[in-house]
Amino acid sequence: MRVLVVDDEVRLADGLRRGLEAEGFAVDVAGNGVDGLWYAREHDYDAIVLDLMMPGMSGYVVCRTLRAEGDWTPILMLTAKDGEWDEVEGLDTGADDYLVKPARFAVLLARLRALVRRGGRERPTVLELGDLRLDPAARRVERAGAPIELTAREFAVLDFLLRHRDAVVSKLEVLDGVWDSAFEGDPNIVEVYVGRLRDKIDRPFGRASIATVRGAGYRMSADG
Repeated sequence: MRVLVVDDEVRLADGLRRGLEAEGFAVDVAGNGVDGLWYAREHDYDAIVLDLMMPGMSGYVVCRTLRAEGDWTPILMLTAKDGEWDEVEGLDTGADDYLVKPARFAVLLARLRALVRRGGRERPTVLELGDLRLDPAARRVERAGAPIELTAREFAVLDFLLRHRDAVVSKLEVLDGVWDSAFEGDPNIVEVYVGRLRDKIDRPFGRASIATVRGAGYRMSADG
């Protein structure tokens, strides 16, 4: 899942980014409302975590603008404003949920997952390719009935490849779908994770479902 965090508190936003990435999310961070609105317009997100009181443009205005433009991405308002009328205004503006700072990360994560289940883009419950099976809700992968342990990032890369099965995807497309848009590292990190996946989901089972297409990227197919 891809999430946008809009908050001018640098330490809090960075903590949210690291925590969500550890759970397998791809996270973009904007430090003010103007940048947050730009990110939301330019990219597709499964959910947005939005502060209210920010320089340039408040969270209220960001939310109201997105809704007026027909963007119904689930929005979780995360703010220090704890008055009941603040919450009423936030929800009436178009937010889907409202959480007061300081909020426990586990609670925020649960709220975020609930929002995506209720209002995110429709996705298949289980992804299958031959005898390979990935269950996003249970975060479980198995092949020929045998469970396979994957890290959060490995799971996210496999999820992306399965959703684009039988199509050729480039390294940059994988980076854009799994990492955040500000990633400035070596694009060859994709090769590293594809290699790890092959070692876990293919070679032990005598399969070759992830093929390298020279000069283009990768293709995942049932027959290898």
